[in-house]
Amino acid sequence: MVYRQLTDEEFADIQGRILYEDNHLLVFNKRPGEIVQGDKTGDEPLAETLKAFIARRDSKPGGVFMGIPHRLDRPVSGIVLLAKTSKALERLGEMFRSGAVHKTYWALCCQKPEPPEGTLTDLLVRNEKQNKSYVSKGPGAKEARLRYRYLRSTERYHLVEVELLTGRHHQIRCQLSHIGCPIKGDLKYGAPRSNPDGGICLHARNIQFIHPVKKTGVDVTAPVPENWKGVEK
Repeated sequence: MVYRQLTDEEFADIQGRILYEDNHLLVFNKRPGEIVQGDKTGDEPLAETLKAFIARRDSKPGGVFMGIPHRLDRPVSGIVLLAKTSKALERLGEMFRSGAVHKTYWALCCQKPEPPEGTLTDLLVRNEKQNKSYVSKGPGAKEARLRYRYLRSTERYHLVEVELLTGRHHQIRCQLSHIGCPIKGDLKYGAPRSNPDGGICLHARNIQFIHPVKKTGVDVTAPVPENWKGVEK
């Protein structure tokens, strides 16, 4: 298997964004705009970039395995967990399905939520053509639940911590918008203006789970992007 040759700058950048790695797993800090797996744009997905990185770093002459047990939307930043072995991929997939992986998100919102903390339970319907979800009781609606907690305000925005209790399409974006708190840069869900990088200020901040092979606890936190002014990394 021949992988794309990364430039020295690309190699150093990838190396600096690996948050955790062992023989079975790799946790990576994704930037807004990067895609985790291939789509109709034809842009190189992170899985392939990381394969090229490992092939060069470890001088691997054969194929590099890089499985994707979960997804993170293109405009979202933060933690992506990848599997380096098929055994880890299978076990992680089951862990995500059973809710054994705990993920926390940070969102910079245009309004402060009231009350400042609580649980949101809605029925969401996904519109495939628009690639958007709506709070609705229409056909195909699925229950979506999350917990949120207001942390603090910057000069213009409000930092909210979110714990997902279900995993629906655009769930955090849709549910926060529905209570009047659209995420900074998220035009699709009601933000007044876009971000210069085209992303949105939703960040997969922390992940906690029991290692699928070693059976030890893993707890990883990802620094927020540089353009989150007023929020510590």
